[in-house]
Amino acid sequence: MKRLAINGDQAVALSWKQVNPDFCASYPITPQTIIVEAFSDYVADGEVDTEYVCSESEHSSMSMCIGAAAAGARSVTATASAGLAFMWETLYIASSMRLPIVMTVANRALSGPINIHCDHSDAMGARDSGWIQIFGENVQEAYDNSVMSFRIAEDLRVRLPVMNCLDGFIVTHAIESLQPIETEDVKKFVGEYNALLPLLDYKNPHTYGPFDMPEVYFEHKYDQAMAMLEAKTVIMEVAAEFEKLTGRRYGFIEEYKTEDADFVAIAMGSTAGTMKQVVDDLRAEGLKVGCIKVRVFRPFPYEEISKAVKGKKCVAVMDRALSIGAAGPLFADVCSAEMCAADAKSPKIVNFIYGLGGRDVNVEDLKKVYRAMIDGSAHKVNYLGVKK
Repeated sequence: MKRLAINGDQAVALSWKQVNPDFCASYPITPQTIIVEAFSDYVADGEVDTEYVCSESEHSSMSMCIGAAAAGARSVTATASAGLAFMWETLYIASSMRLPIVMTVANRALSGPINIHCDHSDAMGARDSGWIQIFGENVQEAYDNSVMSFRIAEDLRVRLPVMNCLDGFIVTHAIESLQPIETEDVKKFVGEYNALLPLLDYKNPHTYGPFDMPEVYFEHKYDQAMAMLEAKTVIMEVAAEFEKLTGRRYGFIEEYKTEDADFVAIAMGSTAGTMKQVVDDLRAEGLKVGCIKVRVFRPFPYEEISKAVKGKKCVAVMDRALSIGAAGPLFADVCSAEMCAADAKSPKIVNFIYGLGGRDVNVEDLKKVYRAMIDGSAHKVNYLGVKK
């Protein structure tokens, strides 16, 4: 296709049009409204077969997507800021039911005071909800990440929902050059949707969202965690295939002039693009600096980050969100990556997950924590008491 002058929201809507999902539920909220407005035009003009529903709230939008996905439909939606916060309960339900919903989030500050402009507090508030989170630097990446999200979410090794995050107004409304993919190539790349245990298959009835007692709840959460780890493999496989199709390369992170850098800054979203210009300017002054863009925030790329910052004199982590009472969320994860790869003089720091859903923890369980530390069998992340 020819290059287009287009903004980020329109680019996402175009990708949806090319994929032609089965179902879309929407509620308008700035700065994502252009996405669902543009896509609703495609629906009204008969350019897609999508069942489009205007809901009365963001909570309802995600609830409808959950129902549609459970019934066997490829489902999409979009939101921002308070809209994502209003989905809070249903975000966990979508991921716990292992429904491959694709949602674009136009990152915007959360009130109060009321503010409609960009920061990452909305997505950071949802970072533990079990959704894969991918951040785009510009309009091209917003489009590309949207196309890849379907493949990632629907892979049977993953079956988790995906948030395609783009900076509000900075990427959503800025008009940039976009190189779209031919529609037939998009359809071939994404593939036909294969529903897994759909509710509408009445000859093979299944239950979604049953009540979990402590005897089984932990195991279901453990399965989600394992799927998120498996997503790392799938994300890179999809990226490799996408590169063959388009020539555009994507990974968990993108390093820019870091090889010989003594000082490195880490950022997500549009700031990463600005940082590259800063690096060029300071390099011209003879300063050995570089930057790293974190593209995939969940699953977090611990190994990739640790390797990229090894041997640097100082690393600045840029958080576009405030974790009141603690350091920024990206900073915390980067520090965790470094702690897990610390040198011999530093203590090995490991994590134990326990007690989910009311699962009892007793003296013998806790003794296992110390024994695992002493005999060296503890992994970076451990699950105490889960029945594997």
